[in-house]
Amino acid sequence: MSKENIVRYTAEEIREMVARGEDRTDWARVDALTDADIERAMRDDPDWQDFMDIDWSKAVLVIPQKKKAISIRLDEDIVDFFQATGKGYQTRINAVLRHFMTEQKQSKG
Repeated sequence: MSKENIVRYTAEEIREMVARGEDRTDWARVDALTDADIERAMRDDPDWQDFMDIDWSKAVLVIPQKKKAISIRLDEDIVDFFQATGKGYQTRINAVLRHFMTEQKQSKG
């Protein structure tokens, strides 16, 4: 996609566009969809095939918290392991630490 086709809007600009009726979504059609219609559409969508039978009942909404920059010394093999998993390795390290913290709080509570 060329950069000339990329358009950016703020959330406020989008709200104003919707209020002016510049929104192209057929909300009446969306509102008329039943849960069965939505599930049928998902099952027909190849992008959903790997996610259809996942048990989402234990999913937890995670709202990103403010990050605090620190300097930390970790064993080289730990850093190598997480870096080898690709982009976002620091986020994964944070997730492992968060899981440990949550388990510790639960075991003491």
